[in-house]
Amino acid sequence: MQAISNNWTKQQIREIYKLPLIDLIFKAASLHREFHEYSKIKISKLISFKTGACSQDCAYCAQSSRYTTHVIPHRSLSVEEVLNEAIEAKQEGVERVCLSASWRDIPDGKEFENVLEMISQIKKEGLSVCCTMGMMNEDQAAKLADAGITAYNHNLDTSDEHYPKIITTRSYKERLATIDCLINAGVQHCTGGIIGLGETDEDRISMIHQLATMRKHPYTVPLNVLVPVKGTPLENNPILSSWEMMRMIATVRMVMPKSMICLAAGRKQMTEEAQALCFLAGANSIFVGTKLLTTPNPEIDSDMELLKILGLQAH
Repeated sequence: MQAISNNWTKQQIREIYKLPLIDLIFKAASLHREFHEYSKIKISKLISFKTGACSQDCAYCAQSSRYTTHVIPHRSLSVEEVLNEAIEAKQEGVERVCLSASWRDIPDGKEFENVLEMISQIKKEGLSVCCTMGMMNEDQAAKLADAGITAYNHNLDTSDEHYPKIITTRSYKERLATIDCLINAGVQHCTGGIIGLGETDEDRISMIHQLATMRKHPYTVPLNVLVPVKGTPLENNPILSSWEMMRMIATVRMVMPKSMICLAAGRKQMTEEAQALCFLAGANSIFVGTKLLTTPNPEIDSDMELLKILGLQAH
């Protein structure tokens, strides 16, 4: 079995990334079967309890208050409303929910106490809970650890070099600092990025290198394809070929073999055959539900049918 390494060089990753795609997928699929039960796909449901009115300027995001998009900000959902959504997800066969809030930083006080109560109530239903709520401090990370969340999502989005072209309202170093808070608190981090932001292959290699050389590899690496949203600075970016996502997934699988890989945003614009090749290349997690934050996602029935056709099991 391949040893887990945290000291990959960019050149090593570049050589993997540049392999002929058919060879890369074969190698990644073989390694995937060494470290994972390849037939099992983790399904999760995202619950956005605070949507829109975000102060950040992420160029891809419909939730930014700086852009005029289809997103209408709504009040934060109550603990009861979030619990009802979680119970509905459980009835659909989901075993994990991810609570999302469009904050730059997690606020202290009543709002954070409500989040901790949401986590407590959802766990009583026998569900696992993940969160994605922006940056945090050490104390907040410790409280989330005490609450028993499965993981916390905080993406890098892109490479350090390309990042200033996409976001100016928080730095790359701040993102890494949040991940350090999570690791220090013993919370598993769910950290990946987005392709299709106008980045180069070298940017993608650089982002993978950043992830693969963390002192602890991410528990899950979510990989998203940009879904261009009207009103955002990236609304005219072209939709990427699915081959590019397959290459990203296979490369990540090769350098972080133990991490889960989530085929996240952008599945709606992929064919079922493309999704199947992504699973073969090493993806073993998806989000279900007709909407992923603010972008369309396949119907859960069609997802379950696809998994059945492929002989894969949702869990």
